[in-house]
Amino acid sequence: MPRISPAHARATHARAAHAQDAAGAAPTGAPHSEQPEVGGGFVTVLAFCGIVVSVMQTLVVPLVADLPKLLHTTTSNASWVITATLLAGAVATPVMGRLGDMFGKRRMLIVALGLLVVGSLICALTSELVLMVIGRAIQGGAMGAIPLGISIMRDELPPKRLGSAMALMSSSLGIGGALGMPAAAFVAQHSDWHVLFFGSAGLGLIAIVLVLLAVPESALRAPGRFDVIGAVGLSVGLVALLLPITKGSDWGWGSPTTLGLLGAAVVILVGWGFLELRTANPLVDLRTTARRQVLLTNLASILVGFSYYAMSLVLPQLLELPKATGYGLGQSMVVAGLCVAPMGAAMMLVSPLSARINTTRGPKVSLMAGLVVIGAGYGGGMAMLTSVWQIAIISAVIGTGVGIAYSAMPTLIISAVPAGETGAANGLNTLMRSIGTSTSSAVVGVILARQTTRLGAVELPNMTAFRTAFAVACAAAILGLLIAFFLPARRAAAVAAATDPIEAAVPAEATVPAEAAEDAGAVAETVAVAKPVTTVEPVTAVDSAAALGARAAVDTGAAVDAGADAAPPAGRVIHGKVLGPDAAPVPGAAVTLIDTAGRQLGRTLSDSGGRYSVRAPEAGSFVVIGSAAGHRPRATTVPVADAPVACELLLDGGDGVTGTVRSEGGPALAGAVVTATDARGEVAASAMTGADGAFSLPQLSPGPYALTVSAADHRPYAVQTEITGGPAQRVDVELRSAVTVRGTVRDRGGRPLEDARVSLLDSAGDVVARCVTDEGGGFAFTDLADGQYTVLTAGYAPATTPITLATDPAPAAVRQVDFLLTHG
Repeated sequence: MPRISPAHARATHARAAHAQDAAGAAPTGAPHSEQPEVGGGFVTVLAFCGIVVSVMQTLVVPLVADLPKLLHTTTSNASWVITATLLAGAVATPVMGRLGDMFGKRRMLIVALGLLVVGSLICALTSELVLMVIGRAIQGGAMGAIPLGISIMRDELPPKRLGSAMALMSSSLGIGGALGMPAAAFVAQHSDWHVLFFGSAGLGLIAIVLVLLAVPESALRAPGRFDVIGAVGLSVGLVALLLPITKGSDWGWGSPTTLGLLGAAVVILVGWGFLELRTANPLVDLRTTARRQVLLTNLASILVGFSYYAMSLVLPQLLELPKATGYGLGQSMVVAGLCVAPMGAAMMLVSPLSARINTTRGPKVSLMAGLVVIGAGYGGGMAMLTSVWQIAIISAVIGTGVGIAYSAMPTLIISAVPAGETGAANGLNTLMRSIGTSTSSAVVGVILARQTTRLGAVELPNMTAFRTAFAVACAAAILGLLIAFFLPARRAAAVAAATDPIEAAVPAEATVPAEAAEDAGAVAETVAVAKPVTTVEPVTAVDSAAALGARAAVDTGAAVDAGADAAPPAGRVIHGKVLGPDAAPVPGAAVTLIDTAGRQLGRTLSDSGGRYSVRAPEAGSFVVIGSAAGHRPRATTVPVADAPVACELLLDGGDGVTGTVRSEGGPALAGAVVTATDARGEVAASAMTGADGAFSLPQLSPGPYALTVSAADHRPYAVQTEITGGPAQRVDVELRSAVTVRGTVRDRGGRPLEDARVSLLDSAGDVVARCVTDEGGGFAFTDLADGQYTVLTAGYAPATTPITLATDPAPAAVRQVDFLLTHG
C-alpha cells in the first residue's frame, strides 16, 4: 500500500500550487524558468568550492622563494611545484567539463574536490620534491570545479538568480587567490609550511560535505561516448604548449627544447582539431567553439587572464622589496598579501553590479566595461607605485574590472552553446584564462628579469621593469577591448532567455540555449508552464509535412508574419508561426533546429504572436521541432538554400490524463495532489484538484504511468494508466478516509519519555508501522485503514493496548492512546 507522509504531501501541495499558478500565468515578455527553486545556500556552496580551488592554486605563492630549501633541490626543479598544478589543471578543466555534461556535473564536482583533498594530503605528508610535484598535479585536477559549478547553476537556477550567481562563481578564481594569499602568508610565516596543505585538505572536505547537502544533481545529460582519443590529444597538445611557456625562462626561449615543444604543440593541436571535426561526439565541439561569440569570448578571456595575473606578480614583489632600493616598500609577506586582498573583496562586491549590467545592457557591454576599468587601473597605476595605500587602491580598481569582465564570460559562452556542452564549453573558457595567466607569468617574468638594478650582490627588478609590466598589461586590456567590440550585440531579454537551462516544453535530450535570439530579430517571450514532459516524435516517423500538421514553403522575400512591424529575414533563416489546433498563435513555444544526425544547431522561443525565427548554419536539409505546454510536439524536415524559408508549425492538443477526485461516498475533494510517475520511477507531471475535484495532467508522452492521488485525512490511492497517443485518458478516483492514532508515553512520575519505541501490529500480528517518541513523549500513526490493531511500546517493560478502527461513520477520526511505562 503506497504511503505518503504529511510532510511529503504538504511539499507536493506547494509544488503543485506553484505549477498551477505558473500554468495560468499570461505571457509578460519576461523570460521565466520553471525549474524548482534550490536551497538558499546553493550558490554560496558552489562559490565556496570555487574559492577553495583558487586558494589551493595560490597556496605555495608565499613559499616560492623558500621552496628550494624546503624541498632540498634547485630553484629550477622547485618551480615544478607550480608548473605541475598549472599543467594538470589545464588538462583537467575541459575533460572534467565534458565528463560532467555526460555523467553528472555534481558527481564530477565531488570528484574534483576529492582530487584536491588527496593531493593536499600527499603534499602535507612529504618534504620530497617528487611526491610534492605528484601531489600538486593531483590538486590541479580540482580546477574543473569552477566551470562545473557554473554549469550546475545554469541547469538549476532561474534566470532572475542566474546572472549574479554566475558572476560570483566566475569571480571566485580571483577572490580565492586574493583572499587566500595573505592567509597562506600568515600561516607560512608563523607555522610549519605543511599546515597549509592540511588546511587545504580540510577546506576540500568541508566543500564535499556542503555539496552533498546543498547541491542537487542536474538531470541534463549529453549523449554519446567520452572521446578518449580527443582527451589524450588535447592533453598532450596543452602540455606541449604550456610547458615551454612556463619553463622558457629557465630553459632559454631560443633553446631547442623550448622551440621543439612549441612546434610540437602546433602540430599536435592542429591534428587534434582535424580529428575532433570528424568525431561524432567530440570532447570539444570545434564548430561551436568557432562561432564568433564563443571564439571572441575565449580570445578576450586570454587577455583578461593575462591582465589579472600581471598585477599578482608585480605588486607583491614591489611591496616586499627593501626600502634600500629607493622604490621598494619594505613590507612583510603578510602585509603584501593584505594589500592585494582588496582585489578579491572588490571582485566579490562587484558581482551583483556586473550581473545587473549583463541583464540590462548585455554581457558584451559588461565585458567591455570590465576591460576599460582594467586598462584604466593599469594606466593610472603606472604613476601610483610609491606607497602602500596606492597599491591597495590599484588592487581594488583592477579587481573591480576583472570581476566585471569575468562575470560576462560564462553568460556569453552559455548563450551560444547547447546545454549538453555547457560544462565542456565553460571548461575551455576557464582553460583560456589559464593560458592567459601562464603567458602573463612568462612575459612579466622576462620583463622583471631583464630590467634590474643591483643591491649588494643581488639583482632586483627596478621601477622601470614594474612600470613596463603595467604598460604591457594595460595594452593587453586594450587589445581585449578591441576584440570584445566585435562580439555580436545581444538584447537583454534574449540573453536572459538564453541562460534558462530548462525551457518550457523542450525534451531534456534536445535542450539548447537560444543562440539565435540575435538572429531571430525578435525578443522571445516565455509562457510559464507547469514543467511538462514532452517527447519529440522520431524523425524517421515523419512521412510528410502534412502528416505531422506542419506546412513548409519557400519564401523568397516576405516574412510569414503579416504584421507591419515584422522585418523580412535575410539569408539562411527559417521563420514562421507556431499555431494551435484552432489556428491561434502559441506564444512561448520552443522551436528547435537540428540536423539530420540529431545534432542541435539552434533554438528560440515564439513571441506573443507565435512568431519565431532561427538561422541555419549552412545550406541543406534540417529538422524543425515545435513544442509547447498542452500540445503535442511536431517536427518537419525543411530544405534550406540561401533564401529564407517559411515554415508554419501546427501543434495538436496534448494527450494526458483528466478526471476527478472524491471522498468515498462523499463530496469532491479540493486540494488533492495527483502525480504521474513514469516507468523509470521519475515524476512526469503533477497537479492539484480544484474546488470541483477536477484535475488535468496534459502533455504526457505515450507510455505507462503510475497515477498516485493523495489528500489530507485520506488514504493515498495509486492506479496504473497507459497513454496511447489518442484522446486524453479519464481517471476518476474515490479516496477512503483515514484514521490517525496518536498518544503520549510517560513514566510512573508522569514525565514524557523521549525515544521510546512504539510499534503498530495488525490483526495477524505483523508490524505495519513503528516510530520513536519525540521530546514530549508523543507518537502518531497516520493513514490507517479499518481493522483490529495492537499498539506496543518498549523501552521499559513493554505495554500493549488493542484498538479497533473504523472510518465509518466517523471519517478522519483521531484515536488517542496513552501509555504509562514502569520498570519491570
